[in-house]
Amino acid sequence: MTVTRLFPILRTADLPRLSGFYDTAFGAAVTYRYDQDGVDVYRALAVGEGSIGIGVEPDVERGRAIAVWMYVDDVDSAFERAVGIGAEPVAAPEALPWGERVAQIHDPDGNLLYLAAAAAER
Repeated sequence: MTVTRLFPILRTADLPRLSGFYDTAFGAAVTYRYDQDGVDVYRALAVGEGSIGIGVEPDVERGRAIAVWMYVDDVDSAFERAVGIGAEPVAAPEALPWGERVAQIHDPDGNLLYLAAAAAER
């Protein structure tokens, strides 16, 4: 299993507000949008040489608003390996509407990790 890249995801109930903050404060530019029924539910932002994701989660708890998205070469084996050494499974690997295969786990401290294979890399 090889990690190819990763980025943080901020989870928020108010995507336009938080995205606007990063735009105004840090000059972030939207590089990707995913919408449901014509409303953005996720945006990827370029911030300097890095990137950050912001996703809608209406009931996110304060202090649990950050997740890490990790691209790997094999989601299923990464999920099995992590769970095998103590990660809590949140969602088993599955193909999602935008073409990526994704699983979710909590690390030993309860941090949410997304394990994903980009559509072109699967």
